[in-house]
Amino acid sequence: MPQSLSMVILHIVFSTKHREPLIFKELRNELNLYIATVCKTCNSIPIKIGCVSDHIHIAASLPRIITVSKLLEEVKKSSSKWIKEKDERLQHFSWQDGYAVFSISQSHLDRLVNYIKNQESHHRDKSFQQELRNHLNHYRIKYDERYVWD
Repeated sequence: MPQSLSMVILHIVFSTKHREPLIFKELRNELNLYIATVCKTCNSIPIKIGCVSDHIHIAASLPRIITVSKLLEEVKKSSSKWIKEKDERLQHFSWQDGYAVFSISQSHLDRLVNYIKNQESHHRDKSFQQELRNHLNHYRIKYDERYVWD
């Protein structure tokens, strides 16, 4: 085959540092749009982005020319800078150091998009920590609680 073709869909999750509730409602739509732009700049296709006060979910493609860590480095670095410039109350904003990322099949994409769209309702009775533990267990990812949260 003379060309390389791929469509790898990622479900990316990360929180604010120490899960602080710093993503104010009035910033969320703009933040989602900004992160979509950063994804596009990295040749990633943003599919759905949604956040609540302390974390964000991103459904996006992984371009074949960039690693997951490089994509997330760009998204986190750029959006952190944008947030600090957008709201003077957030001069010390930062994202957690790590992230969780899961591969999603095309057949599960609609379910993921709906899940991200309905984050507010999911978190009425479930914390980010409970949600992430559920994802990690679902994907059978071994983890040590001491190193998941910062």
